[in-house]
Amino acid sequence: MIFLTPEAAHLSARVCAALQRPALSHEEPEFAELLHGIRQKLLRAFVPGAESDYTAVIMTGSGSMAVEAALLSSLPHGKRALVINNGVYGEQMASILAIPRLGVAEFKLDWGARPDPERLRLALRQHPEVYAVAMVHHETTTGLINPVKEIAEVVDSQNRVFIVDAVSGLGGEALDIAGPHLYMVAGAAQGGIQGVPGVSFVLVRKGFMERMRGYPKRSWYLYLPHYYENEERGRIPFTPAVQAYCALDEALTELLEEGLANRILRYKKAAAAIRHKMNELGLKPVLPVELHSNGLTAYHLPAGLSYETLHARLKEQGYVIAPGQGPLASKIFRVANMGALSEPDIEGFLSAFQRVLETAAVR
Repeated sequence: MIFLTPEAAHLSARVCAALQRPALSHEEPEFAELLHGIRQKLLRAFVPGAESDYTAVIMTGSGSMAVEAALLSSLPHGKRALVINNGVYGEQMASILAIPRLGVAEFKLDWGARPDPERLRLALRQHPEVYAVAMVHHETTTGLINPVKEIAEVVDSQNRVFIVDAVSGLGGEALDIAGPHLYMVAGAAQGGIQGVPGVSFVLVRKGFMERMRGYPKRSWYLYLPHYYENEERGRIPFTPAVQAYCALDEALTELLEEGLANRILRYKKAAAAIRHKMNELGLKPVLPVELHSNGLTAYHLPAGLSYETLHARLKEQGYVIAPGQGPLASKIFRVANMGALSEPDIEGFLSAFQRVLETAAVR
């Protein structure tokens, strides 16, 4: 089965083999070595040249877990966070903050609309209680890439902390973390990194990590300084999914061998092939081309063809696509080209898609 979904990237043979490594106790020195290697590889891949300025905190859980840990750990007493919300995952961050009442009125936009940096500047001036700003990098609701650099400049100019959910962006999209001094960037093993779900992480500026150690502990399990202090000693505070860590280790080795720029280029080429063929077939993308990510494209459903039918007929041929989310659930479908996909994989999917459309037209 070929997965073309943002949640489950297609795995390479090497990553699959890593899942079969001999069992390893997380209490043993061998696990400490594995953990250290993963942390170092993350820094080499995503903050090259600035590894000494950042630390990688690894967690067992989904990307949403890393995002929640980053948000809850980042605020001093009496301070709040502002979320730029233009999709499902921006909405999720706002919901996370709403439970402990740590957010302010959302910076909410239509799904698929990019935020205006100057409007954000005005909002921050009007809300002195805002200490942190949070935004999704790759909003897979629509395949939108948000303007991290431009927003970072505004956040920095207003002396606020910037937190980025890059769960679906790292590995497949360009993201300068060290240049604009992003304070925290949450990621996960799947997607562009091409590991398996179950391991997530937060890349944190070391100076900010030291500040967070004095902030309120709002969760036992999601308190980032607790993980950091343990991982600096080669330990992890809670039982990890060791085999998923082994897969992440191998996926990061593959990423470093391929080179991040080359992987981004591979994703761009795959996305271009998909978009060219879909245009030939008369499919309408949800976003203008200039807003598209490298790793996912959302399309309006063809007339007279439900998502359930489209999904089922493609799955019969060995290909799995993703549905729309929220109010878009019955209106669009999404095709992700993240993962260890070859040109024949993409070509096979496009041929299968064309057959589904032709069959639907005949019926």
